[in-house]
Amino acid sequence: MKQIDKIAIIDADLIAKRKQRFPNLALMKLSGYQKSIGNEVVLKLDYGELSEFSHVFIGKVFTDSAVPEEVLTLSHVSYGGTGFFFDKAPNLPPEIEHSFPDYHLYDEFVKKRIAKGEKRINFKHFVGASIGFLTRGCFRKCGFCVNKKYDSVFQASPLLEFWDKDRDYLIFLDDNFLAFGKWRELLTEVKATNKRFMFNQALDIRLLTDEKAKELATAKYYGDYTFSFDNIEERTVIEQKFKLWREYCKKSTKLYLFCAYDREDKYDEAFWQRDVVDIFRRIEILMKYDCLGYVMRFEKYKESPCARLYTNIARWVNQPNFYKKVSYREFCHKSQVLMKTDKVCAAMESLQEYEKKYPELSFIFDTKYPESPFTYDTKHVELSDHTGSSILF
Repeated sequence: MKQIDKIAIIDADLIAKRKQRFPNLALMKLSGYQKSIGNEVVLKLDYGELSEFSHVFIGKVFTDSAVPEEVLTLSHVSYGGTGFFFDKAPNLPPEIEHSFPDYHLYDEFVKKRIAKGEKRINFKHFVGASIGFLTRGCFRKCGFCVNKKYDSVFQASPLLEFWDKDRDYLIFLDDNFLAFGKWRELLTEVKATNKRFMFNQALDIRLLTDEKAKELATAKYYGDYTFSFDNIEERTVIEQKFKLWREYCKKSTKLYLFCAYDREDKYDEAFWQRDVVDIFRRIEILMKYDCLGYVMRFEKYKESPCARLYTNIARWVNQPNFYKKVSYREFCHKSQVLMKTDKVCAAMESLQEYEKKYPELSFIFDTKYPESPFTYDTKHVELSDHTGSSILF
């Protein structure tokens, strides 16, 4: 009779107490595999008493989730994930990669958090979703992206490999689904489940066609449709795709707005000035097509003289109740009112600092649904306000 081994699985992002709303798929697959061969699996929420286990597996998604170095050097500890290796993370062994995920790995963790007063909805993906990759890979090779391992998109797993029919909806983690040649066949299979579904990674709106837009818009989609708009230089093609998308879909659509990343790796004053303006240029386009935004900051923003401004722009945009009702300037004024003292709040102070330094750019902070405070020439080299003044780059 095979000896039953006691296996510990550690989600380092949980221990780091991040506001984690998503389970670690690789760890769920590891747990599923270990249970399938008869072993006992425990989700461990600390790094103590690891000698009690035959083997310990540690995974993390985020690079800043710290793990004690002495733990990583233990002979019976294995670790992996983008949080450790970024885009060089080794693949899971095939027998684990294609194991059915253990969707109950986090059950006790979720129960305890809810018992302590957290809302069940915060853990909806832990308890309600089937999660997996239909495809892997992306050809874009964006410098800031973790998904640079592959040069093309290929099918990763059959749907039945991770679909739990008792769960409410499906979440796909694909890197660039719309770049896969047989996307239609896969999407047809997904629709046949009659389950709601979503792509957790932003879809590549630049690859949208009439057929893709129609098929997505008529699906039982879960939550907001999500695309990305990372570079203002692509505004022409992005606007074309926005127009196409709105021909088929009137539902809530969100665009990730990546910022604070200098493609020339200079990070000088001219870049920080231009980048803030470019955020608002993209926001204005989103508003034009009644789309939500979600600001995602590259870690370099912390080194910027505009660091607080980046933080508060994200606070404004990432909360639709503010973004759709008030301009950024109005958001700062509301933040100031909430202070109820003479002290200037961080949002207002960062706004005033930027306007004092670049008074000619102050009009960008009045961007507001549905009005547009600025227009563009067709070559995208000039940003003009309605007074006729312009800012050249």
